[in-house]
Amino acid sequence: MYFKKATLDDLDTIIDILSDGRNQLAEAGVNQWQGDYPSRKQITADIMQGSAYLFNADDNATVGAVAVVPSPDETYDTANAQWLNTTAPYVVIHRVAIHSSHAGHGYATQLFEKIIAHIAAEHPEIKSIRIDTHADNQAMQHLIAKMNFKRVGEMVGVYHVDDVCYVYEKML
Repeated sequence: MYFKKATLDDLDTIIDILSDGRNQLAEAGVNQWQGDYPSRKQITADIMQGSAYLFNADDNATVGAVAVVPSPDETYDTANAQWLNTTAPYVVIHRVAIHSSHAGHGYATQLFEKIIAHIAAEHPEIKSIRIDTHADNQAMQHLIAKMNFKRVGEMVGVYHVDDVCYVYEKML
């Protein structure tokens, strides 16, 4: 598996992957991404900022998408969290999805492993990685814990008025 930085030519592919992710969440009864987030405007901004990536299997099939956003990230300004890293630069993993047609092959774990290894190797100035997920998204919470992130708090109403999200951090 490998990843590549997305370009505007990849916008529709990313939108398709995230729409499929929205459907997977709805089918699982998780009220995450069930509105206008993530929007086409948000994904375009991710691409223009160099934060959007596509993940490909060894056979070159595109299996997933993710955004890796540099600090500071205003999403966390209202988080009730005990951050592990309060002074050094960090990055945030946002908008992670593996297309359902590629489910069950361990791609989500591989995506996290590749991103974490890339950040550690190519960006020594980055001292931690942050991520959040909806309180009902058990699958993502499991994956985040599996990747040795520590739950450091929560935030309410950032993406939608009453949504509770758990926030996590991993020191590098």
